[in-house]
Amino acid sequence: MVPVSTPEQRATETAPDRPATVVDPADVDAVRGRLRFFTVMAFVVGVGLLLLVLEMVLSYGFGMKGEENPLHWWPQPHGFVYMVYLVATALLGFKVGWSLTRMVLVMLAGCVPFLSFWVERKVARQVEAGLAAARQ
Repeated sequence: MVPVSTPEQRATETAPDRPATVVDPADVDAVRGRLRFFTVMAFVVGVGLLLLVLEMVLSYGFGMKGEENPLHWWPQPHGFVYMVYLVATALLGFKVGWSLTRMVLVMLAGCVPFLSFWVERKVARQVEAGLAAARQ
């Protein structure tokens, strides 16, 4: 029988290849807010990217150009939303001390369908583990 873990225990479990993000105890509230902003933006960008893929399939796959395509308006707002995601990633990354390489890789995850969902969960687990360690 597998023991059920509590949310606190799950927050401290990290991938074996990357330790928990180190959070300064004085910055816990700021990191928590930035993590929430990042989480929301990663979800919005993930859904927006799926809509963009659908728009491209309708446009190039089915030849629905211009007003024929019900999502013809979506590419420009998606670009703006993606830029907000970049800001959210940078704010979180600078606050928790990520390297520039890691920040860029997390930012690029917003360019691959479904990857932003997976990366968001991985990043959230690591930062939450750092928050849990900072509380102790």
